[in-house]
Amino acid sequence: MVARELRLRRGSDIDRVRSRGRSWSSRLLVLAFLPNDLEHNRYGFAVGKRVGGSVERNRAKRLLREAIRVRHHELKSGHDVLLIARNSFRDETTLLEVSEQLDGLLNRASLRSAGSA
Repeated sequence: MVARELRLRRGSDIDRVRSRGRSWSSRLLVLAFLPNDLEHNRYGFAVGKRVGGSVERNRAKRLLREAIRVRHHELKSGHDVLLIARNSFRDETTLLEVSEQLDGLLNRASLRSAGSA
């Protein structure tokens, strides 16, 4: 689970990242980020109704949270990061697929710290 202080909780914060931040996309995900004035990152997760019913949307959010949780220590600090599941995110999507695509997006966005692979 992502700790409470590391979450984007207000809709206004999520809207700010979405509108002012830089974004990269892959087949399954959109990664948007914006620098913040904090010494740590905050993470937000968005899954639209086109992904499926509540069970599918909640599963998608769990996969996104787990993928970012194990990478949190590798990322540069001081950013608000928003992960958005695209419509192609379906039941058969695995954590491995999500992790691979997230790694690619993090590398393209240069969000990994210098010491991480």
